[in-house]
Amino acid sequence: MTNSVMIVEDELFVAMDLQDIIEDIGHHVDGPYMTVREALAAIDCQLPTCAILDVQLLDGEVYPAADRLKEASIPIIFHSGHADEKKLLARYPAAMVCAKPSSPVFLRAAIERLLQRG
Repeated sequence: MTNSVMIVEDELFVAMDLQDIIEDIGHHVDGPYMTVREALAAIDCQLPTCAILDVQLLDGEVYPAADRLKEASIPIIFHSGHADEKKLLARYPAAMVCAKPSSPVFLRAAIERLLQRG
């Protein structure tokens, strides 16, 4: 079975890199979604297996979408250059945090670990 990995990222080239990593390890990409509004609409339609979320999006911070994913027990990786890791982990203790920029090897390993946990 192929897992669905949601990408919520407003930087096109970063989203494309994430998409390449996810597809290279054999999983389906859901997104990318560039706004909180788009991410929430996608979550309402179908839950992904896991999600990679940037914190700062075009229309605000990703927390409403992250909260909805957390409530549904969907594993999350926060992929951000502007986030406080301690605050994120306090609010989302099961999440992983990968600071931008992250190497493709590190991101790939994080995604694989997350999918094994999920």
